[in-house]
Amino acid sequence: MEKKLIFEKVDHTLLTQTATWAEIKEICDDAITYGVASVCIPPSYVKQVKEYVKDKMAVCTVIGFPNGYNTTAVKVFETKDALANGADEIDMVINLGMLKDQRHVEIQDEIKQLKAACGNHILKVIIETCLLTEDEKIKMCEIVTKAGADFIKTSTGFSKSGATFEDVALFAEHVGKEVRIKAAGGISSFDDAEKFIELGATRLGTSRIVKLAKNQTGTGY
Repeated sequence: MEKKLIFEKVDHTLLTQTATWAEIKEICDDAITYGVASVCIPPSYVKQVKEYVKDKMAVCTVIGFPNGYNTTAVKVFETKDALANGADEIDMVINLGMLKDQRHVEIQDEIKQLKAACGNHILKVIIETCLLTEDEKIKMCEIVTKAGADFIKTSTGFSKSGATFEDVALFAEHVGKEVRIKAAGGISSFDDAEKFIELGATRLGTSRIVKLAKNQTGTGY
C-alpha cells in the first residue's frame, strides 16, 4: 500500500499533558505536509489550532479524556465548546464503570446526546478495549451502532495498551455497516498501519507514522 494512502487515514495526534504550543504547531505543520486526515489535539488548543491551520485540514479533539467518567452534562458542554472553538471532529470516551455495571441504556443515551451536539460533525466513541472483556467489546459495537455515532475507536493511548489486530477484526465483525473503525495507540510501523487498514480500520490514531516518515524514532502514541 502506498504511504500516501496510509497518511490519508491518520489522525496525527499529540495529547500529552505537557504539550506546548511549539509542539502542537509542529504536528500541525507535519500534518499539512503529509496530507493526513486530521490533527488530534487537546481541547485547550482547538481555537488556536483552527486559526493556525484554517481550512487546510480537519481539527479533532477529545472529550471526557482519558478516563471517561465525567458526567454526560459535562461531556455535552465540552463538545459544544470544542465545536464553537472550531473543532471538526470529536473523540469521546465512554464511562467504563457504567459499562461494567451493564448500564447500557445510559451509555447509549450519552453517545446519542453527544452526537446530537455534534450534528454533521464526526463523532468517534473510544471504548478502551484493553480494559474490556470480549463480550463488553461486542456490546459496545451494538451500542455505538444504535446510538448513531460515526466511528468506534479502540483506545485512548493512555491505558495499559492500545489497538490490537484482534480488536479491529472483532469490530469489523460486529459493528453496524454505517459505523467506521478507528484503531488508536501503539501503531508503530507502516506495516502495522497497513494491517489495521486491511482488517477494516479507516482511521488510525497515531503520532508515530509521521515521525517514521521524517526518519525520527517512532515513539509515543
